[in-house]
Amino acid sequence: MFLGTQKMNLKPSLLIGAGFTAAILSALISCSQTGKPSGGLPTVLPPRPEPKGYVCYRTTGEIIPDGNLTEADWIAAPWTDYFMDIEGKGKPVPRFKTHAKMLWDSSFLYIAAQLEEPHLWARLKQRDTVIFYDHDFEVFIDPDGDTHGYYELEVNALGTAWDLLLPKPYRDGGPAINSWDIRGLKVGIGHQGTVNEPSDRDTGWTVELALPLDVLREYSGSATTPVPGDQWRINFSRVEWKTVVTGGSYQKETDPSTGKSYPEDNWVWSPQGRINMHMPEMWGYVQFSSLPCGTATEHFRQDPDLDIKWALRTVYYCQVEYLQQHQHFAKSIRSLGLSGEDFPLGIGMPELKATERTFEAWIPADEISDPWSVREDGRLQKRLPVLTGK
Repeated sequence: MFLGTQKMNLKPSLLIGAGFTAAILSALISCSQTGKPSGGLPTVLPPRPEPKGYVCYRTTGEIIPDGNLTEADWIAAPWTDYFMDIEGKGKPVPRFKTHAKMLWDSSFLYIAAQLEEPHLWARLKQRDTVIFYDHDFEVFIDPDGDTHGYYELEVNALGTAWDLLLPKPYRDGGPAINSWDIRGLKVGIGHQGTVNEPSDRDTGWTVELALPLDVLREYSGSATTPVPGDQWRINFSRVEWKTVVTGGSYQKETDPSTGKSYPEDNWVWSPQGRINMHMPEMWGYVQFSSLPCGTATEHFRQDPDLDIKWALRTVYYCQVEYLQQHQHFAKSIRSLGLSGEDFPLGIGMPELKATERTFEAWIPADEISDPWSVREDGRLQKRLPVLTGK
């Protein structure tokens, strides 16, 4: 995650309590204002998400994560779109191309990425160091899509990994669990050039990952690994620094106006709308297919509840802003400055119950299904509304 130009996916020891969390909340929610004056509260929202989707086909043979991508399944697997700026459309096109692809079998989710890079550079060699201080490739996975309980993995061009578990996003008070590891993780790196050698011109590097599904199952909401038709939330990010050659080695380029390194570029597969990867509601989807790779194609199913989820997320964002201004949550939707026109067509107004320090909003469902709901900690799930706390 980012706060201004400082990336905030930090080790737990670097997080400093409730005041820090409040600062993150304030920075996250202080988005472009539409200036709607109802109730005195401007509506402050990220852009409505347009998550991308990827159909992940099954392997037909062994995948060896060596960074070469020479197996027939990798050759047949489709690439994602090229990455774009993290904020999405209207921002500059990334200087270097990046795209990814995925495969799966009963044991692993395989991820490959090709990163165009004229200057291969990496320094960090110890696992679980802060890898984004180098150029890196990052993976974010939320198996059950509730925006809580998700995984982050970062690797650099030396194959050094940083894997961490987030019980909930930083904005909702959750520090990362840096001691957690993806047991059985396999990392392969391919170089199209020479790492840390400024005298030549490189063309890129390749990442190949094998993530054990049994480990990722922990927050999948299921007792089993994925089955065909399942969809997980996922996104990919690339961090790229501006570098110069000094004394025969690469160094981060300094902005003469500040005396500090230029901020990193952040390029992603599915746009976040903000400079913040820790907004899982903005991530894309991976759909697990039963089809063997290269034999046929499968249509990606759009999330039928996406509008409902965004309606509830709208309430969540505005409630957090309201709390910052009034030190308590709003007791009604209209107190938030929202009306029916602020929600997707056909959804209607969410229901809301609140106390001073808790709230729950939900979209009424039929008599058979539990409604989608969101509460003050930001978790989105299907459950009967139960308001707790005072």
